[in-house]
Amino acid sequence: MDMSYQPRGGPELAWAKPLSIDLLLKVLNVTFLHPFVAWVIPLCMRAQAYPWDHIAIRASIGWASLLTLLFFLGILNKQVAYSKARQVDLSEEVIVITGGASGLGLLIAEVYGMRGASVAVLDVQDLESGEARGVSVYKCDVGDKEQVKKAAIEIERDLGTPTVLINNAGVVAGKSLLDLSIDDIERTIRVNLLGHFYTIKTFLPGMVRSKKGTIVTISSVLGQIGAANLTDYAATKAGITALHKSLRAELSKTPEIKTVLVSPGQLTTPMFNGVKTPSSFFGPVLEPVDVAREVIAAIDAGSDQDLAMPLYARWIDWMNVMPVGVQAILRKVSGVDRAMSTFVGRTGHSPEKESLI
Repeated sequence: MDMSYQPRGGPELAWAKPLSIDLLLKVLNVTFLHPFVAWVIPLCMRAQAYPWDHIAIRASIGWASLLTLLFFLGILNKQVAYSKARQVDLSEEVIVITGGASGLGLLIAEVYGMRGASVAVLDVQDLESGEARGVSVYKCDVGDKEQVKKAAIEIERDLGTPTVLINNAGVVAGKSLLDLSIDDIERTIRVNLLGHFYTIKTFLPGMVRSKKGTIVTISSVLGQIGAANLTDYAATKAGITALHKSLRAELSKTPEIKTVLVSPGQLTTPMFNGVKTPSSFFGPVLEPVDVAREVIAAIDAGSDQDLAMPLYARWIDWMNVMPVGVQAILRKVSGVDRAMSTFVGRTGHSPEKESLI
């Protein structure tokens, strides 16, 4: 493990999660915005001898009724959007994770390995943790279709037919378009975009034959809005988001195969080391363990899902329908196009310094 890396925000993140709008929303969701809690309020008022026609009781009943209606509409919304969940038995699942040697991918691999699933990690590196229970590593560059085919044959022989594919592998150059070499661009496209096509084309047929499977796409909010010095990266994330949505439409006739799209904001991983967010309150940096928890819950549920976190990631699409002047102001205020100015990545050197080495 690279001990020189420190998550953005300093050592305080190790013992206390900073205050953010997401944290406040979590508190509200289990208090004032929870239907059960809302119904307790008028009951408590009635216990205090308030008459049923009192304005306070009427207001609280109205509020509780609204929250209850929204709660059931949310359930109905998912029923309409997604098909019936499949049964997930970890003892029979073979999980393939690309880029699982470190960061988010490693966390997911370790959890499933400890829980009894057969886990295959595809990565060009060894596990950052050295080894993990129930996790097998297959050296593979997912941007090379021949290596993917070779790894697939070995996984089938050693573990069985894969039933869960988590496309997590990714690279970032962090340079302006003019500073990017053609090799940089092609490498990003091979790993971040073509790698998804290669792995899905390789493992999806087995899922169709087995009549069960889950495909997880780790995308990014940058696929919706882009950012300066991330032209190649943002383009590939937009591409895999479109790929995932189109694939979901194609799989509508095979409802036993589920798809999970994950669009997170910035994570505290070495991949984006040095990148600074202008507001930790409105745009908190995510801990990989929090994202891993959501991804694992979605896979375990056996359902289709769209995960976007933190809060702003759920509404980022609305930015693209706003007047262009408003978009320009929001980009300037958010600092999205300045964030990469301090980027150093995994190497600990800025892209400019790397080019001189």
